[in-house]
Amino acid sequence: MHNGTALPEFEPGGDKELAARFTRDAIPLLDGLYPRAVRMTHSRADAEDLLQETALKAFAGFHGVRDGSNLGGWLHQILRNTHISAHRKQQRRPTQWLTDDFTDAQVLAEARHSSTGLHSAEDQVLNLMADNDVSEAMTQLPEKLRIAVYYADVEGRRFREIAALTNAPIGTVMSRVRRGRHRLYTLLAEVARDQGYDLNDFA
Repeated sequence: MHNGTALPEFEPGGDKELAARFTRDAIPLLDGLYPRAVRMTHSRADAEDLLQETALKAFAGFHGVRDGSNLGGWLHQILRNTHISAHRKQQRRPTQWLTDDFTDAQVLAEARHSSTGLHSAEDQVLNLMADNDVSEAMTQLPEKLRIAVYYADVEGRRFREIAALTNAPIGTVMSRVRRGRHRLYTLLAEVARDQGYDLNDFA
């Protein structure tokens, strides 16, 4: 992502002006955070992942950023918080080795627990659901969103890889992953309510 990633070329209905402003103002700063991400993670691959999640979260909140804001400080805070959150999640669960003996359901469950792309309420709703509920919700996503979420959260692929596999710009991939995750949460939230869970507990 640090090699001059071009973000927007978003799906129809996206905010092109917002995407253009994000590319102009935020992407150069995000690229500049790569060395810091490497120092945090001690791994170039993990630094790439950290920057990807930071970019997704930053774009999701970018509509609230005004000209003259300390954009660099804001992005660094997102980077730091994302790293801390991922580190805490990693400490809470034992290391698992994926082998050919793992079922698709187990891989999906692992992705649900390891993904740093979801906010805490969304993460908790996902953790409530049985694997078949998640799989069923995945089938209800539009194909392009479903493929993007599967590659990102189940197979753990980076945006560049997904872009190459789907022949789509990286910005489009980011948009699909972000919107796919949100739609998946919305679908699962309905299932959770039907099963009697009070989602206000996660607000």
